[in-house]
Amino acid sequence: MESASRGSGRARDTAIDARILAVAGRHLARDGYAAMSLAAVAQEAGTTRQALYRRWPGKAELAAAVVAELGDEEPVDRAADDPFGALVAELTDFRRGVSKPGRMSLVGTMLQDTTDPELRARYRARVIAPRRARLLALLESAGRQGRIEPDADLEIALTMCTGSWYGRELAGAPVPANWPYRTAALVWRALGGTVPTPGGGESD
Repeated sequence: MESASRGSGRARDTAIDARILAVAGRHLARDGYAAMSLAAVAQEAGTTRQALYRRWPGKAELAAAVVAELGDEEPVDRAADDPFGALVAELTDFRRGVSKPGRMSLVGTMLQDTTDPELRARYRARVIAPRRARLLALLESAGRQGRIEPDADLEIALTMCTGSWYGRELAGAPVPANWPYRTAALVWRALGGTVPTPGGGESD
């Protein structure tokens, strides 16, 4: 039941907002955009379609609100003098986020032809682009410091960083616990760099 405010109008019940968004996120990941039902979302969230429509006038707006909640937590300030360590940390954050319930299914939803193009664009801008920008920035920093080859193919390296996770998921292969370090080491060597050892030296 929504709470009323004194005076004119009614205050939005933020608990209902959060509940609707959580349910909508599960339905979007499970059913895909085309099959997501606002009536089913409202019913599972324990509210009415009228209450849902007062907040989001349609499915596109509700799905966009779900995507807006998916942004990464405030990124950690990475040490500028340790781009390899920053790469491992960034991939560790990626693993944490993509391992959350429904996240991989949502990736599949965004690849479906029936998904609203504007929603797909929002997802890319909110979830994909910031991660790629941070990865590119730290690799460019490594290049400026001479840690990797100056003409290294950073465009392909960006895809290698996160693409190996998706590839293993699609193949049904378990992801090793040390995936962030192993992936970072492989990318680093492919770019002509020497992987630092835990003690601070470098290994071939």
